[in-house]
Amino acid sequence: MTTASLLERAQRVVVKVGSALLVDEATGNVRDGWLQSLADDVALLRAKGTEVVIVTSGAIALGRTPLGLRGKALRLEEKQAAAAAGQATLIHAYQDALARHGIGVAQILLTLGDSEARRRFLNASNTLDTLLKLGVVPVVNENDTVATQEIRYGDNDRLAARIAQMVSADALVLFSLDIDGLYTADPTSDPAAEHIPVVSAIDESIARMAGKPKGHGSGGMVTKLLAAQICMAAGCHMAIAPGRADNPLKKLLNRETRCTWFVAADEPVTARKRWIAGSLNPKGALLVDDGAAEALRHGKSLLPAGVTAVEGRFDRGDAVLVKDAHGHELARGLSAYASKDARLIVGHRTVDIEGLLGYRGRNEIIHRNDLVLTRTGGADPREEHGR
Repeated sequence: MTTASLLERAQRVVVKVGSALLVDEATGNVRDGWLQSLADDVALLRAKGTEVVIVTSGAIALGRTPLGLRGKALRLEEKQAAAAAGQATLIHAYQDALARHGIGVAQILLTLGDSEARRRFLNASNTLDTLLKLGVVPVVNENDTVATQEIRYGDNDRLAARIAQMVSADALVLFSLDIDGLYTADPTSDPAAEHIPVVSAIDESIARMAGKPKGHGSGGMVTKLLAAQICMAAGCHMAIAPGRADNPLKKLLNRETRCTWFVAADEPVTARKRWIAGSLNPKGALLVDDGAAEALRHGKSLLPAGVTAVEGRFDRGDAVLVKDAHGHELARGLSAYASKDARLIVGHRTVDIEGLLGYRGRNEIIHRNDLVLTRTGGADPREEHGR
């Protein structure tokens, strides 16, 4: 696959929009024409069958004017107040732009803790996945109104990378005002700096090429490289591209824009399953009957009806072992239920779950996307790390 086809072939794309792109510095208002052109691009991608998530900055910039905070450095509490005032304007701008194409939007506000705590990560991941399946474009921003310095991403580049990880995106595009990719040195101060079109691994030599954050944004090349590391580990390709001109996604699709692609070695599902198989400490175990074991070997999810017993104590989203009738490890996965609820529904049909628990949970006790086989037939444990 060539880098030119990475965006074309992507089935799920995350697009990050910087504040300087979205908000006119002179007026403090949304650059409406540019946003309309981005909405046209999103509609174009969706017509090709690509699902889109937008991670956007701009709430603080939009909230300054109505609160009389323009032209001054803001304290943390003033930034949070501006974010609260500007967030409504921000989401309405995206609603209006995408409504022309009959596309609905949903607002998602997250903090750093939402992606680092496994249960909150799983909840956010499930919500985003459900919205995408319902045909909605999630519009994500950092929840600046409640986040303090200790629980903030501090930039939406890394937030976008975490979202790409959450939704198993195939590609992330970081749009900035005028950054067209990674250079061997800072091109604004070194005329000999050379543009790097493709990066396949981030080593020390690549890391040294990053400079310090500049301008109003809280990002910079340093944070973009951190985002690239997150994406590549998750099996997601990432592009750093300029977005100043109208229709930035279309220009990227048509190869009219110079950019840098960070190319991941793995596919998203493969990377996620490797993480589940090798990087998590199981908190408990689910014993399954022969029928369920065979279904798992054929790529099916684990349903409550096939579980015979629950071992240990664990919460929703924790990693658990799946053992066959002889007690041998068969798989590992993320449980959709806490152990106390899992014990109530094992051996029952999915239609019985609501009556047993008093709420309608997921049909699967472990969804196939959250499960990896670690033994198949006579294979050695940990051998199966793929789809």
